[in-house]
Amino acid sequence: MKSCAQCRQQNEDDAKFCYQCGNTLALEPESPTASHVINPDEHLWRQFIGPHADRYLQYFKKFGLGESPKFALTWNWPAFLYVSFLWFLYRKMYVYALVYAVGPMISTYLTGDMTVGLIWSIMAGATANYVYYWHCREQIGEIKKNTSIDPAKQGEALKAAGGVQSYVIWIGVVLYVLFAITMFNMVQDGPLDGERAPGKPGKTTAPRSV
Repeated sequence: MKSCAQCRQQNEDDAKFCYQCGNTLALEPESPTASHVINPDEHLWRQFIGPHADRYLQYFKKFGLGESPKFALTWNWPAFLYVSFLWFLYRKMYVYALVYAVGPMISTYLTGDMTVGLIWSIMAGATANYVYYWHCREQIGEIKKNTSIDPAKQGEALKAAGGVQSYVIWIGVVLYVLFAITMFNMVQDGPLDGERAPGKPGKTTAPRSV
């Protein structure tokens, strides 16, 4: 129950005005919950993530804060639209960058289907935030364990292990430009010599006179 400061009338907890005198009731401060706080060390997470920390922290809140976080479906557009392995490289997740660089090539080679790469892109878009959450969690935990005494060294370690590699953006731009040039040349060249349109005769050579 909530007591009115003016007439001492007891009111319901969710009441905004006193039922007896109409006085405005004081609002109790809202206690922090998991939806408001990602972690007691949120400042460390922000330092580690770097660019777009607010957006990623919103995603991370959906995975829970306990010792055993749970998977929740989120979508990462950069990991889907950009070359997937480059996004992981951009965020310094080198093992995943290698997996997403080699995986699509091997899958395409084994299946002979060029659209397999799209499946890998969808997988990256659907799981990148969760994978990145675990990457941050593990790296920050190790840094806290090794540099807990010296805050200055902790900050340096967070920036070195986290953040982004900006040069990767330019690698992606170059790859897209090369891809566009290749596609343009293929369109300009037309069908291969052995592939002719139906009904279009090839060149004939006049017989030589003996």
